[in-house]
Amino acid sequence: MKNATKTLISFALLSLSPSLLASSYYYHERVYEVTVTNLTKGIAFTPVLGATHLPRNQLFRLGEPVTDNVERVAEGGDIGPLRAELDASSQYSATAASEGLLTNGQSVTFEITSQRPHSRISLISMLLPTNDTMVSLRGKRLPRYIGKSVTYQMHAYDAGTEANDELCANIPGPLCGGQPFSADAATDEGYVYPSPGIHGEGDLAQSAYDWQGAVAKVRIKRIQ
Repeated sequence: MKNATKTLISFALLSLSPSLLASSYYYHERVYEVTVTNLTKGIAFTPVLGATHLPRNQLFRLGEPVTDNVERVAEGGDIGPLRAELDASSQYSATAASEGLLTNGQSVTFEITSQRPHSRISLISMLLPTNDTMVSLRGKRLPRYIGKSVTYQMHAYDAGTEANDELCANIPGPLCGGQPFSADAATDEGYVYPSPGIHGEGDLAQSAYDWQGAVAKVRIKRIQ
């Protein structure tokens, strides 16, 4: 009787093994190398926050208001609250971030992880000197196989949370040193839209800080 019982247990374990192996493979952690390059003439990026997530998720949507935590990134380059929010959500697999300012023409590399079915990646950072402009990669597909890479362009978006007066008093960072956040005002647009760049109003010279088209590129390579 004991031998029969052992045989049944062994058969059950063997029957379960393929499904357990498949589950282990499906949820296996994947590691990616992310390299962001600043393509602008005179703009700097605050620390870049990356997040891997489900296909349906977006950090923000065009034509809609941003969340309070995205507003903190757009107006002050403060990624802490948004990162904490994403880390606490099951819709997001992992977050990672660069350090310091990324100046024009320079690149920064960091690693980020993901587990299926979190097959997308988003990036976000503030542009300096601007009032509330952010550079973002919005829910792009991660490379599937080890050693493969993908390259995307990143564009600038106005968060619509602060008037674009281009006055240093309202722009943080080493160049202007102004206030990073402002109270809501009637002059705020109230929704996200593609940034038109620097107009040369206030304290910012258009010839020094304006941009056209993509402001960054990102290369994402699966390394594990």
